[in-house]
Amino acid sequence: MAIIYISIGSNQDAARQIRYGVQRLDEMFSHLKLSKVYESEAVGFEGDNFLNLVARAETQLTIAQVEQIFKAIEKEAGRRRDVPKFSDRALDIDLLLYDDVICEQPIHLPRGEILHHAFVLQPLAEIEPQRKHPVINKTYQELWQAFSKKEQQKLWAIEFDWQQQ
Repeated sequence: MAIIYISIGSNQDAARQIRYGVQRLDEMFSHLKLSKVYESEAVGFEGDNFLNLVARAETQLTIAQVEQIFKAIEKEAGRRRDVPKFSDRALDIDLLLYDDVICEQPIHLPRGEILHHAFVLQPLAEIEPQRKHPVINKTYQELWQAFSKKEQQKLWAIEFDWQQQ
């Protein structure tokens, strides 16, 4: 079984989309563990605030198969691929880590956003503070404590209603 870490985010009907994405991930993977849900301002464009979290799960699927599932869930949720990279998102699901695999294909792992975006690093450090980044060889807690963009990339944990429809 591989342990995977997943970034989940949305800023279009965000609460409903987050619930949908997590429900679908729970159906597809085992032992899903979630960080708190964080709210943050849009990065790189003007738009509604985002809701983000990180999930840990287990799978026997390959990296390519996991990516196919993520793309299918995003499509079901109304994700459009014909828009600029920095734009509103119905649902964004990204594979951050697949065990400690370091690779360029079928995708780049570990995902670069871990080191550059507070909305990824803080929830990852929350659920796996002592796990080490496979390239940097520092724990996610150490990386979050040393993160220099906390003032520019503000985010805050929110009370999230998982039951509301």
